Amino acid sequence: MFFLLYLCKVNVNALFWGLTHQIEAIMKDRIRNIMESRKMTQQEFAEFIGMSPASLSSIFNGRTRPTLNIVEAIKNKIPSISTDWLMFGTGTMYESESSNVEQSKEETHSSTASGMLDFSVQGEIPTPDLFTDTSAQRVPKMTPNQAKNIINILDKKTRKITEIRIFFDDKTWETFVPKE
Repeated sequence: MFFLLYLCKVNVNALFWGLTHQIEAIMKDRIRNIMESRKMTQQEFAEFIGMSPASLSSIFNGRTRPTLNIVEAIKNKIPSISTDWLMFGTGTMYESESSNVEQSKEETHSSTASGMLDFSVQGEIPTPDLFTDTSAQRVPKMTPNQAKNIINILDKKTRKITEIRIFFDDKTWETFVPKE
């Protein structure tokens, strides 16, 4: 009976691992499809969605799995992408059929071109007041137990060096005793 239950558990675990491994591999291919549909290199696509090219390369090479962070990054930059399609492969690549690849490619290039080197100030940036007393806000609060530990450390008697020994490679040593 126990052996039969164990076999069922092993089969379910193997099936679950196989399905998750298959989903990850297919999701990796869907990410590559998005990248290719936008005619972007791996480097350009990684910079576009705001992640490091090494992370994207690790996903494509199978060293790491696609995470929710990459799904969110893609969805934030390409709102028309279908998350159901991206994660599970159900439905179409884009949520609305009216959005085509050329339109999304134009949005991509215009958003990167306009936002990448835009150094204009969007509004007045408040400058911090250098002369206000914020030291009271930075003092960490201590529990009574922490205060007792600090007091115990301060109450310890200072130690003095009584002897220093130096060992040499010829198996000899010298002892130094400080003068009182």
